[in-house]
Amino acid sequence: MNFQRQQLFGSWYRSEVLPDGAIQTELAKMSEDGAYEFAFSIHGKQGEVIEHSIEFGDWGLVGDIHFTIAKAEYIDDEQYAADLADQNNYHAYKVLELTHQFFKYKHIVSNEVFILRRVIDKIAHC
Repeated sequence: MNFQRQQLFGSWYRSEVLPDGAIQTELAKMSEDGAYEFAFSIHGKQGEVIEHSIEFGDWGLVGDIHFTIAKAEYIDDEQYAADLADQNNYHAYKVLELTHQFFKYKHIVSNEVFILRRVIDKIAHC
């Protein structure tokens, strides 16, 4: 199946409860120019932030294959350049479903499935 790149432009969100009861969230922003910013947070049972990081890189979509290349990461306000020789900075996914509001995809190697929902950037016509 062929999906259109422009369907992914914008902001996406997902949240899941981890086995220990903590909540992991991801806010993904994918730009027209192929850049991405993924913000990951883990919140404890009382809502406190346990961990927060922001990853930057490049993304693409070809047919039903979505891919990312991590280039940098912020952890505790410190920026770290990604090691582009490290295979763990490259990921490919099979797109299972993509609509204006819903993005479901599966990691090619681990088979882990992710489901993101679109974040509405503008709620009013002001």
